[in-house]
Amino acid sequence: MGGVGGRSEHPELWAFLESLHQGQLLSGTVAAIERFGVFVALDDGPGHPVFPGVGFVTIPELSWSRIKAASDVVQVGQRVWGRFLQFDTWNLEARLSLRATRPDPFQTFADRVAVGRELPGRVTKLVPFGFFVRVAEGVEGLVPLREPTRTPVVDPSDVVQVGDEITVVVTGIDRARRRLTFSQRR
Repeated sequence: MGGVGGRSEHPELWAFLESLHQGQLLSGTVAAIERFGVFVALDDGPGHPVFPGVGFVTIPELSWSRIKAASDVVQVGQRVWGRFLQFDTWNLEARLSLRATRPDPFQTFADRVAVGRELPGRVTKLVPFGFFVRVAEGVEGLVPLREPTRTPVVDPSDVVQVGDEITVVVTGIDRARRRLTFSQRR
């Protein structure tokens, strides 16, 4: 068997991880920040034989907002609460979600906004197929370049720059995939 080790090598750790149930709230301290995620030393769990903590949070599970680095959200030594997602039997760790402890701003936003609504926003990112606009904290949507214009646009920087304040119209809300599409108001 690969990974960190089996049941016989780390019986206390296996027993602890197998006792957890999905959605359970766990507390701990941020033990280390890596580019791929964050290790958390759990209050109620045993130590880990290899890693700085038994709890692990991937970058997307840190926040509902798009972030560049884990240190935008947490610092080493910080106390955190996370929901248990799954037992990673290869690494012998508890996969956690910090964002699951807070309401999803996308769903809250989708509850009060309909297709056709005009919204102010700020351009956050240019991509080959369009650009993203933030319309609320933790809520961004795409203005696709394929949107018909009098003159075809090849590069989003021909139309907008990151930081521009613009008005958009909601053209699509996909709750399941947490995606918004907009049209730019001219």
